Amino acid sequence: MSPEELLEKVVDRESFIAFVESLARERETAEQLEQDEPVRYQLGGAHGWQNGSIPSFLHGCMNYFDPKPFHQPESSPNWKMFAEFLYYGKIWE
Repeated sequence: MSPEELLEKVVDRESFIAFVESLARERETAEQLEQDEPVRYQLGGAHGWQNGSIPSFLHGCMNYFDPKPFHQPESSPNWKMFAEFLYYGKIWE
């Protein structure tokens, strides 16, 4: 399953781990595609990855906590929140 599909199913530790494993595998695949075709992915990463370095990924993650019209972050931590936090690192520039 894709990280997006697994994100919707995160409810506990096991489903969170499955999501993170899928996200890591997807990033590994994206890195290989980006290395093989750097020109194609110079404006945006493979598989929708907007952040290829650890610092840019973490900055993207931190955007999870900024309130938005379509997203109000949880005030109490839970497994789904942790997964969404990591997913923001993938998609948010």
